[in-house]
Amino acid sequence: MRVLKEMLRQPSAVFGLLVVVTVIVLAIAAPWIAPFDPDNQMFDGLTLEGAPMPPGGQFLLGTDTLGRDLFSRLLYGARTSLVIGLVANGIAVAIGLLVGIVAGYLRGFASSVLMRFTDLMMAFPALLLAIVLAALLRPSLWIVAMVIALVNWVQVARIIYTETRALSERDFIMAERSLGAGHFRVLFLHILPHLVPTAIVWGTLGIATTVLLEATLSFLGIGVQPPQPSWGNIIFESQSYFQAAPWLVFVPGFVILLTALSFNLVGDALRDILDPTQRGRN
Repeated sequence: MRVLKEMLRQPSAVFGLLVVVTVIVLAIAAPWIAPFDPDNQMFDGLTLEGAPMPPGGQFLLGTDTLGRDLFSRLLYGARTSLVIGLVANGIAVAIGLLVGIVAGYLRGFASSVLMRFTDLMMAFPALLLAIVLAALLRPSLWIVAMVIALVNWVQVARIIYTETRALSERDFIMAERSLGAGHFRVLFLHILPHLVPTAIVWGTLGIATTVLLEATLSFLGIGVQPPQPSWGNIIFESQSYFQAAPWLVFVPGFVILLTALSFNLVGDALRDILDPTQRGRN
């Protein structure tokens, strides 16, 4: 409750929170809000010349190159993009948290192996690695989510590793060890609770990156495959009509930008609230 009250005092956080909640509600309610089936190629969805219908009339945002309602596809695309964003980022945070806390607490050979592997993963450009993995595997919603998770956990692991090393040297941890507390008790009862705020912040900020990466992979044709709509493949399918029907590119592009910006605003606000030392450094 305190976190929410603090967020409501920041105009940028309120804006981001409103957009995020709106997008989530629209995605959940898509089957009831969408005026048409997103895959339905309507007879009156194209002009006499076979071009997409412009926004207006029965098609609020116009139609795409196959005569499908763009508004309906954006609503269902939000479901795809948000599911991938939440699932992939949740997995990435969980992996990064596990690797970071184990490496930061154990030290020695195990710590060196884990962190050198993390450094190796960080050496590869995330987008290039995601493209290679997505190209090797059969693209689908869950494969794309797994690929994004495999390239996004390293930043979380590095942050958690640094914080765990600092926490493990604090006096209250040393006191617990001297009293005979086991590793499990120290890790999960005394260190992990201090890392939860960091995980929440990185989890929120990472959703924006994940949504953008999913859109990029889908735009390149190796993400979520048609006819299942996602914001990225809507742009991919419409890029040849960039000049003749610009709304097919600009509308989903604006939605992606607005959603990513909003998650970043919420993440920045959470960072300021949960970690006061960061206040004013944005």
